[in-house]
Amino acid sequence: MLYKSKQTWKKNEDGSTAVEFALIGIPFIFMVIGIIEMALMFTSQSLLEASTNEASRLIRTGAVQQGGGVDAFEDELCDFANLLMACDEIQYQVDSVDSFQDAQDFPDASFDDEGNLNNQGFDAGGVSDVVLIRIAYKYPIKTPMMQFILSNNNDGNRILLSTVVLQTEPYEFEDD
Repeated sequence: MLYKSKQTWKKNEDGSTAVEFALIGIPFIFMVIGIIEMALMFTSQSLLEASTNEASRLIRTGAVQQGGGVDAFEDELCDFANLLMACDEIQYQVDSVDSFQDAQDFPDASFDDEGNLNNQGFDAGGVSDVVLIRIAYKYPIKTPMMQFILSNNNDGNRILLSTVVLQTEPYEFEDD
């Protein structure tokens, strides 16, 4: 008998697993890749926050104002963040303000069309000054389908932002 009866054809399930995997496997793989992409992005945000806190400590203690300068700030910022981020793409804004209320009323961070921080000045203030520190990084989203979901910029990147407002310590001491 060269042909199978209709009853045998209905019971034959030889390729059903392959068809089910084709229907479920591809979306599952994209979901796993998306989860990994989001995990890397959240880890980068945590590293940016920790880097901002470490670098802002140099301003709080007066190390930047007493001779370390912008280079010391950048070095401290990059030492921690370079695990997942390119240091030359980290942008910062450091501004001295009159009070914490002025820091609260300070304009929100603004970005140009390419996602670069508009105001990238550096004014670390002096003794007992209130200083606002903003750090921005354009995280490149690597998964094409996730760019549409996670991007908050025109170029498929996600802008990560970290802000610290602090009052510098009285770091100037008189010699006896």
